[in-house]
Amino acid sequence: MILSIETSADFCSAAISNGEEIITSCLIDQPRAQSSRLAPAIDEMFKTAGLSVKDCKAVAVSSGPGSYTGLRVGVSLAKGLCFGAGIPLIGVGTLDLIVIQALELYKGERPDFIVPMIDARRMEVYQAVYDDGANRIGEIEPLVLDGESYKDLLSKGKVLFCGDGCEKFQSVINNPNALFLPCRPEARYMAKIARQKYLASDFEDVAYMEPFYLKDFRIGQSKKNILGI
Repeated sequence: MILSIETSADFCSAAISNGEEIITSCLIDQPRAQSSRLAPAIDEMFKTAGLSVKDCKAVAVSSGPGSYTGLRVGVSLAKGLCFGAGIPLIGVGTLDLIVIQALELYKGERPDFIVPMIDARRMEVYQAVYDDGANRIGEIEPLVLDGESYKDLLSKGKVLFCGDGCEKFQSVINNPNALFLPCRPEARYMAKIARQKYLASDFEDVAYMEPFYLKDFRIGQSKKNILGI
């Protein structure tokens, strides 16, 4: 069994899986509630299932890119659970998760390529290109979208754009090869990747793992002085 934790977006979720079968899961459909509600929700999930963290072989957590605060909360929680239970930590790339989730949810024609997109403000997204077997074939990069984005890729076949950032692209593109599946990453779709990584002993260093932010976190400078004037 593996506990999976997803906190890369505004909403957060967790799931307990046995192999690729989901035993139980929870979704906190409230923005920025990772720090206040996720740990109690996981505790309640274990109690309801009659299990504890020590029954799990590992903890899997979304490793980014995504929300700076969300990723830090999720990784910190996962580390604490791993330390307490003496079990390994598995990192799951957020874009990898969105691709697996999209392939399971999308009911249209099979795409030739998949492009997961994470909203990064205005018309920017974090994205990468994957083939139809969920293998990443391009770098994970930020991209400012416009009507010419992915022109070459769309000329090669059907492209499924997915994730919480794809609606922005849908608003500026008109191409018959462009398919869309807006979705946000959820922990219950992490089971397949987490199991594969567990069987391969592909573990993170519990003490030193850091989320993949892609961009440095910047704190805006206040225009007021320290007196509030």
